[in-house]
Amino acid sequence: MSIVIHLDVMLARRKVKSKDLAAYIGITEQNLSLLKSGKVKGIRFGTLEKICERLDCQPGDIIEWVAAGAPIDDDA
Repeated sequence: MSIVIHLDVMLARRKVKSKDLAAYIGITEQNLSLLKSGKVKGIRFGTLEKICERLDCQPGDIIEWVAAGAPIDDDA
């Protein structure tokens, strides 16, 4: 099982640049890049709240749990 991050998809749908989102949240572009790639061990609820606020979405639009061996749908 794994957690899949669909932040790139939501950024594209909302036509928001990573740089602008990072500034809005108050984190570095490097940390946002790590989050987008799924290379982080966790995320603060405050950060998730700011992302959802700016992208006008729900946490489930960004984060998905996928069972082990299940195909990952990148268009979610």
